[in-house]
Amino acid sequence: MGAYILRRLLLIIPTLIGIMAINFAVIQFAPGGPVERIIAQVTGTDVGATDRISGGGNDFAGSGTNQGGGSGGDDLNSKYRGAQGLDPEFIKELEKQFGFDKPPLERFLTMLGNYATFDFGDSYFRDIKVLDLILEKMPVSISLGLWMTLISYLVSIPLGIRKAVSDGSSFDVWTSAVIIVGYAIPGFLFAVLLVVLFAGGSFLDWFPLRGLVSDNFEDLSLFEKIVDYFWHLALPLISMALAAFATTTLLTKNSFLDEIRKQYVVTARAKGLTERQVLYGHVFRNAMLIIIAGFPGAFIGAFFGGSLLIETIFSLDGLGLLSFESVINRDYAVIFATLYIFSLMGLIVSLISDITYTLIDPRIDFESREV
Repeated sequence: MGAYILRRLLLIIPTLIGIMAINFAVIQFAPGGPVERIIAQVTGTDVGATDRISGGGNDFAGSGTNQGGGSGGDDLNSKYRGAQGLDPEFIKELEKQFGFDKPPLERFLTMLGNYATFDFGDSYFRDIKVLDLILEKMPVSISLGLWMTLISYLVSIPLGIRKAVSDGSSFDVWTSAVIIVGYAIPGFLFAVLLVVLFAGGSFLDWFPLRGLVSDNFEDLSLFEKIVDYFWHLALPLISMALAAFATTTLLTKNSFLDEIRKQYVVTARAKGLTERQVLYGHVFRNAMLIIIAGFPGAFIGAFFGGSLLIETIFSLDGLGLLSFESVINRDYAVIFATLYIFSLMGLIVSLISDITYTLIDPRIDFESREV
């Protein structure tokens, strides 16, 4: 197992480089950029993300011939929409400030070297280091992702087992109907409904609508802090977990049904074991493998990817909202830093998932596999 873990850890390096290289290459052709954003602000045309579009897409990630310097004033200004009439020296200073005066390959290699030591530099448009900015937003995303995943699994796995045991019963039918309806409702739409009903929208005003904690959080006792924390999280978590309940519950049910119908279960029953012993002593370990396989994706998706609209609706300033704003503002320092961190955590969680396989079922031997 040790050799397998070592191989997987070593594979993280080329995988990360590949992810960063592909996204960096895509950015080479992406319209708009931080230089154009500054130009739009200077000229008074910065009215929205749709207007910050480069005619040739050669601002941050343009071709090496366009970014390498040495062009005349007219050629320099023609690279950026709205730059006509501006001092070419001003444009050169902007390029130097953002590091775009260097060829793309040099910028990419420099970025990889810095990221290897977790040096993500400063945000282009915020007076703060990127790492500090990410750490500042992390509590919201940790709260949403961790608790949503935990609650989803704690509810969905027992419910899925119960549905598998009572397959075809009235309980199985009506819970399936509820789950399917819940899955069909988009999380953000359900969030709006909860706001209208319970957060002072039009009816009840039971839950807060802003922030992770109350303004007087520091003045509260420990018990009151815990209550206040979950009071603020209640509606966002319900909104995010709605679809996750359906996916995990049905996956658990189908996995258990497949195992229950296998020959070893019939043999266990023939030996006189009780249904509980058969279910949790034999079936559970095998059926849970597929659930564990889906955990990394579920956790990373909940932790980083699925909270943008929820954060916006409930005014939670987390990583989802930060990533969206960074894309809109063309803050590439934040974009690539979050991409690097998210990818690294996803790869590590995937490795932890494989290790967990062996803890649940010792028959699985990754040591003999070729990665």
